[in-house]
Amino acid sequence: MTKKTQDQVEVFEKTLTGSKDKKYVLRLYVAGATPRSTEAIVNIKKICEEYLKGRYELEVIDIYQQPVLAKGEQIIAAPTLVKKLPLPLRRFIGSMYDVDRILVGLDLKPKE
Repeated sequence: MTKKTQDQVEVFEKTLTGSKDKKYVLRLYVAGATPRSTEAIVNIKKICEEYLKGRYELEVIDIYQQPVLAKGEQIIAAPTLVKKLPLPLRRFIGSMYDVDRILVGLDLKPKE
C-alpha cells in the first residue's frame, strides 16, 4: 500500500470513528408524488439504512402540502435534502442517486 493510500485509509477511519455517535437530522423536501420525488425518497432511505442505521431521523415534507415549511427553509428546488444536524447545515438537490456525493456531504466519507 502506498503512503498516499495509507493516509487516505487513516482519514476515512478517523471520519467514521468520529461520526459513529452522531445523530443525523435530515429533511427531504419533495414536490408531490412525482417519479423524481419517489426516486429521491427511495435513494435517501437506502443510504440512511445502509450508513446511518439507528442514528438518523428523516422527515419527508411535500412542499405542495406544507408550503410554509419550504418557504421557511428557503427551498427553491425539489427534491432537496437538508442536513440539519450534525452541523454544519448542508443541502443536496436532486434525486439523491449519487451516493458518494451524499456521503461526503454528510461527513461519512472524506472528500477526495
